[in-house]
Amino acid sequence: MLETSARLLRLLSLLQARPEWTGPELAERLGVTTRTVRRDVDKLRGLDYPVEVDYGPGGGYRLGSGAALPPLLLDDDEAVAVAVTLRTAAGSGVAGTGETALAALLKLERILPSRLRHRVAAMPVATVAPRVASPVDPSVLAVLGAACHDRRVLEVDYTARDGASTRRRIEPVHLVAWGRRWYLAAWDRDRDDWRTLRVDRLVPRLGPDGLPTGPRFAPRAIPGGDPAAFVARRVADVRPFRSVVRVEAPAERVRQTIWTDQVRIEALGPDACRVALSTDDARAAGIILTGLDADFVVESPDALVDELREIAARYERAAGPSPGQPTAPPTSQPIP
Repeated sequence: MLETSARLLRLLSLLQARPEWTGPELAERLGVTTRTVRRDVDKLRGLDYPVEVDYGPGGGYRLGSGAALPPLLLDDDEAVAVAVTLRTAAGSGVAGTGETALAALLKLERILPSRLRHRVAAMPVATVAPRVASPVDPSVLAVLGAACHDRRVLEVDYTARDGASTRRRIEPVHLVAWGRRWYLAAWDRDRDDWRTLRVDRLVPRLGPDGLPTGPRFAPRAIPGGDPAAFVARRVADVRPFRSVVRVEAPAERVRQTIWTDQVRIEALGPDACRVALSTDDARAAGIILTGLDADFVVESPDALVDELREIAARYERAAGPSPGQPTAPPTSQPIP
């Protein structure tokens, strides 16, 4: 009985690890006959695991989606990865995930072997909640992810930056978390062009079952081939105030320090880079640049130079006189 139970767990783990297996492949992995594999699959199905079977040439076994979530089998590295990911979920910008992730983490940590709990605890992970980004509805992310995977046309209501609302028919291709926001790279059928849409500004139109109703589409190659790079190029220049500075620091260090997603960074050598910022105004650009902890020179525009002078004067007033610097003598009052 113990051998059969252990084999069932091993079979379940294999089915969870890959989309589909043939009977001979599973038999070889388990060291049994294909007939035993069929019997074990029947036992799993009797335990309400949704194992689907395709008969005939090229057919095989796969774990489908059922009415309830079945238990998952994770190896040591997978369990640690899941636990660390749950710890960082509070900073994802997805609405409502903080408490849910914590509850899932507590359940997972209760059943982790002590050796794995120590590994998770030793991970130097800290979470910081997003500063100003609008939270994203996790159900919207799920719908968009499914539409990308299934290649289904979506009809969405989209609110632009200026508040204008439009209805769009799009071919969703890829979700990208960039900076403090989520974006969707998609082909806009009405505009016949690629678009980058902020997920917190769109509402998908769905059928009564909550699923996309659009037809399937043939996938298009995203410009440049890299969805993250495509989104980065599109979202880096959407603010009205543009500025360019040369920073005396490595590009990678600046990239890790600067917190806005409206930025382009070009390496100029091992110890210098050029930073192009898009912000709402000169004051926002000045605040970002003063947080770099590195020397920089303004290349354009002059309005940024004027703003930095005001910031410098404000800092100087806040710091007060230097040690040893004479201060204004007190005003004398006549003694009555």
